[in-house]
Amino acid sequence: MADHPHTHDHDHDHDHDHDHDHSHLSEMEVRVRALQSLLEEKGHVDPDAVNELISVYENEVGPKNGAKVVARAWTDPDYAQRLFADATAAIAELGFSGRQGEHMVAVPNTAETHNMVVCTLCSCYPWPVLGAPPVWYKSAPYRAKAVADPAGVLADFGVSLPEGTKIRVWDSTAELRYMVVPLRPAGTEGLTEDQLAALVTRDSMIGTGLALPGDGAAA
Repeated sequence: MADHPHTHDHDHDHDHDHDHDHSHLSEMEVRVRALQSLLEEKGHVDPDAVNELISVYENEVGPKNGAKVVARAWTDPDYAQRLFADATAAIAELGFSGRQGEHMVAVPNTAETHNMVVCTLCSCYPWPVLGAPPVWYKSAPYRAKAVADPAGVLADFGVSLPEGTKIRVWDSTAELRYMVVPLRPAGTEGLTEDQLAALVTRDSMIGTGLALPGDGAAA
């Protein structure tokens, strides 16, 4: 059952001064891309190495920050309370802050409600905790389907929720960026905070995935 009271608080005139999925580039972005192309042409930069670096930041560096936030919330009720009251400040407690993460909101999954994040206007995304946004997050099909058919999006990602679970879709803006705190997997009571963090995937913090089962923890 999908109940998705997504919030359309976007101001269509607000300044999305970050990574857009359309062709409007700032002068600095144009210069950076031109420089990268020139360096690649002269053989000073390996494009495969650049892509690998982007992949590492997208899938490793950023999400690991968010995973630490989630693991702390799972193990420390006082921290969880602070996180849900003022996510920006609570995340900063762990040393994660910066541009694209100035105004954060953390939303907890429960047995009754599953949360999912989208940016319907472009690709607002909390870089300090999740790294670079995946390509699909910025795509028009995801942005449209997340609002119209969130259960279908979850099915596309292979996620099956218990019958009757409500799905709530949160619409990120330049003013507010959301991260999902997934449910803690069953049977993980004896795991350390670091082992718990290893169970938290990027997709689980967007809401298009779930945390890994307890046996997925790093040794």
